[in-house]
Amino acid sequence: MAGRAPAFQFATFHNRCMTDTVNADPAELAKFSELAHRWWDLESEFRPLHEINPLRLDWIDGIAPIAGRKVLDVGCGGGILADSMARKGAEVLGVDLADKALKVAQLHALEAGTRGVKYRSVSAEALAAEQPAAFDVVTCMEMLEHVPDPASVVKACADLAKPGGWVFFSTINRNLKSFMLAIVGAEYLLGMLPRGTHEYQKLIRPSELAAHCRAAGLDLRHTRGLEHNPLTRRYWLSGDTSVNYMFATRKPAAPL
Repeated sequence: MAGRAPAFQFATFHNRCMTDTVNADPAELAKFSELAHRWWDLESEFRPLHEINPLRLDWIDGIAPIAGRKVLDVGCGGGILADSMARKGAEVLGVDLADKALKVAQLHALEAGTRGVKYRSVSAEALAAEQPAAFDVVTCMEMLEHVPDPASVVKACADLAKPGGWVFFSTINRNLKSFMLAIVGAEYLLGMLPRGTHEYQKLIRPSELAAHCRAAGLDLRHTRGLEHNPLTRRYWLSGDTSVNYMFATRKPAAPL
């Protein structure tokens, strides 16, 4: 037993250092890396992302038309949203820290012949220091509930947007209904997502996300809920933000 303690201490120290220097949970990165090869399998655990993607893409494009715009997708994973935005004519950069998922995204773009999309392994915070105020539109979808410090990501997204640019977020509310539907229902009863995909304590109430946005200097302009009927497997947008929801925020324009 005594011989195993140093290894445990090193692992704990290593994980803590990773969290301190990069706003990412090593366990979360490993979880999505293990599933990387299934990102573009429409019958896999990522099927819900494929099914909701047209809804979120049209909502984003309806508020901030992306054709010809410079767009950043933070936490892009296997590139489902990034690829579709490029196909609408945007110049897209997708960033993530799950390297295996990025390789899948790059391979898909090559095989599908998608132009106008590139991918990088870099955190939002590091990219914000490198390229502040560089993007017309920034998206960060289904990602905030997986990082240790969501406020830091929100601030980085705000810093990356040009003055007058739009920043979009989506995440999951934290309440009994969301616990029953998004975790117990989706992960344990229906098997729509792998068990352990979401941790209840990491879910984010709209009031909390709104506070992060205000602190980052973003103006909240639009909110939308995303609902799902598991029997018909139909998704739709609504005013109900009690489970899945999206924010459209805008960075104030530069003073004249």
